Amino acid sequence: MSAIRTEHDTRPINVLFHDAVIASTKRAILLHENGREPVVYVPREDVEMAFLHESDRRTTCPHKGEARYWNISAEGYGETDAAWSYETPKSGAEDIAGHIAFYPDKVRIAIGQAV
Repeated sequence: MSAIRTEHDTRPINVLFHDAVIASTKRAILLHENGREPVVYVPREDVEMAFLHESDRRTTCPHKGEARYWNISAEGYGETDAAWSYETPKSGAEDIAGHIAFYPDKVRIAIGQAV
């Protein structure tokens, strides 16, 4: 079985940082990786990129490839390396290209709820 599996999620998903809506979509991708909670990836065009500022941080995952990170700044608050994406993911994770994920301990991810 593959270490990675993706599925499309059409439920409303909102990402909030304090009172600011950072992202809102009904076109998310859920990425399932063996032994971990699913990660919500939001299409970049559904993310308010004005709140994100690219970080210098880069990491490499053997299954997904190189990740780049963003800091979030909104409502007078900031959070370092709170979001990430894989610009050119490896085979098997292609669905997350053009999508951004957020650390759930740094933002609030509301799934299936209106904000």
